[in-house]
Amino acid sequence: MHLFTDNRSIREYLSSWLAKGKTAGLVPTMGALHRGHLSLVNRALSENKVVVVSIFVNPTQFNDPDDFRRYPCNPEQDISILRKIMREEDAVFHPPAKEIYPEPDTRTFDFGGLDRFMEGAYRPGHFNGVAQVVTRLFEILKPTRAYFGEKDFQQLAIIRHITENLNIPIKIVACPIVREPDGLAMSSRNVLLTSEERQTAASISRTLFSARDMRQKASLPKVKQWVTERLNELPGMEVEYFEIVDDRTLAPLSQWQKNKGMVGCIAVKLGKVRLIDNIRFS
Repeated sequence: MHLFTDNRSIREYLSSWLAKGKTAGLVPTMGALHRGHLSLVNRALSENKVVVVSIFVNPTQFNDPDDFRRYPCNPEQDISILRKIMREEDAVFHPPAKEIYPEPDTRTFDFGGLDRFMEGAYRPGHFNGVAQVVTRLFEILKPTRAYFGEKDFQQLAIIRHITENLNIPIKIVACPIVREPDGLAMSSRNVLLTSEERQTAASISRTLFSARDMRQKASLPKVKQWVTERLNELPGMEVEYFEIVDDRTLAPLSQWQKNKGMVGCIAVKLGKVRLIDNIRFS
């Protein structure tokens, strides 16, 4: 496995593979790797001749400076984990900020309305920062495919949109949520939970699974109300939003839809940690 920290070296290395007609897969991460990340890496390894995992904590997507400072960061451990599963020809790209942003990135993006709800409403500027770093990685690395987890459902939809809207010739590959044995969606932020908060956090997925089972006997507004009230009763937990949305437009729904994809997306604050999850209702 190779380690690169500058744009020129990683670009030259990948170009040599692409020139031979080989496929390259990219797994963008902010480090603090867990089994969810590794499921993306393994998918990329199975589908490409060479794989790059990027490790870069992107400052432009944090609307809360304290959240940026608290974000777990241990690149040495991440690189050690990747050495165990990646092949000789694969690479890790761990650049300093000046490589990604040699100058302040002032670009703004049109998300076609996908950012009007949920994360876009609660984290202003977040998705623009995501678009900045993702498009920069695409520009630098020019992979054949890029792999993203479905846990960040709204982010995935927005990345697909900007890729299509900007005619970027990269295939976006969605990978399923990976969960802990008790159902909690894997997240780099989970390590910030206290032991008591970690036990409470498992109620998020359990409540979502129960909500899905309620669909046949309760209206959509009743299900939304039940989820919010049930989780808000738990110690230290506060629901920021729970929306059941059209899986294409991300517009919140007011009633169950036939023959349409529906996804329930949630964000909660548990102590000082913010967690998101989602579940399909269709």
